[in-house]
Amino acid sequence: MVMSMPTPQPVADASVPLVPLSDGGPRRVTILGSTGSVGCNTIDLIQRQPDAFTVEALTAYGNVSALAEQARQTGAKLAVIGDPALYDDLKEALAGSDVEAAAGPGALVEAAARPSDRVVAAIVGAAGLEPTLAAVRRGAVVALANKECLVCAGELMTKEVADHGATLLPVDSEHNAIFQVFDFDRADAVERIILTASGGPFRTFDLEAMATVTREQAVAHPNWDMGAKISVDSATMMNKGLELIEAYHLFPVPAERIEILVHPQSVVHSLVGYVDGSVLAQLGSPDMRTPIAYSLGWPDRVAAPAPRLDLASLGQLTFYAPDSERFPALRLARQSLQSGGSTPTILNAANEVAVGGFLQSRIGFLDIARIVEATLDRVPNRAFTTLDDMRGVDAEARRVAETYLN
Repeated sequence: MVMSMPTPQPVADASVPLVPLSDGGPRRVTILGSTGSVGCNTIDLIQRQPDAFTVEALTAYGNVSALAEQARQTGAKLAVIGDPALYDDLKEALAGSDVEAAAGPGALVEAAARPSDRVVAAIVGAAGLEPTLAAVRRGAVVALANKECLVCAGELMTKEVADHGATLLPVDSEHNAIFQVFDFDRADAVERIILTASGGPFRTFDLEAMATVTREQAVAHPNWDMGAKISVDSATMMNKGLELIEAYHLFPVPAERIEILVHPQSVVHSLVGYVDGSVLAQLGSPDMRTPIAYSLGWPDRVAAPAPRLDLASLGQLTFYAPDSERFPALRLARQSLQSGGSTPTILNAANEVAVGGFLQSRIGFLDIARIVEATLDRVPNRAFTTLDDMRGVDAEARRVAETYLN
């Protein structure tokens, strides 16, 4: 599912002032995956504050018309379509503009390597790894909305970040919340971090009911407006399992001290517990423009039009422990993190194949976790030190998972 691009409206509310950036701006922004949910919301924010941000490059995989429209509206210097067969279509769609057109995987990497002040890495899945690494290797500030980069190649990615002096700013609402309240200067005072989860659309379903859910039900998230793949991951709670692995690589906290808590209202986005008993949380309405705005503005804060949180009207916030029997993806993700090596890569690859099969109506909803577990059992865990090693494991896991779709 591809979101239509929101119609930009100036932030006119006097209670939400447009605060100038401390570095003077405007900041040049590259968006990898601009036609997806995160990309569209990023463009919405940028167009509301044209004095603060300009667009260097935009990329998409196959949505030529949306990409060309975005490039024209934002005055982007470059637009890249990932599917090389669509280059002529993109060139035609941009005719008469000053936007440069390019296509193919290599062009995606080149777009990420171009000079910009901020790179929003929002390509869904393992396909986003190489362009994100290209941005990291030039020491960029990367607003990371692609959790698979850290799930598939966490140690490789964090080493590259350290080697090249890059900065990772998490865009996922949960990790962004933790980033805002985590005391990095006194990390030894952190006792635990708590990732909150909405529980998805089937949090109250029993296994019998879950066995019959449809694609349309699975992509209809109760709180967030997301693409199809991420929505299905939320419904299986694999999304939270992947976020568990991502959190392990983002924050200096042992895996056993990263907890998951179901919070259906999606208002408390995550929490950090300290050794003195204090628990700090970041709260807000469930609107992705808040964490995106934080990542665009950091270390400043910039205006975002998200609905303001009204706790009195909410009345109550509820929390409960997740059920790993009905949602085995959580168990599989934690076991993969504990096993280390290539296991998280296998987990992610098998999940992408299984979710694709479900969205094509080739398998049932409960088969997603079963295929992931079966693939983990068949593909051996091995250590890898290079991206080529990771690609080999990823490809093998996808081949094995594909056999279960048949």
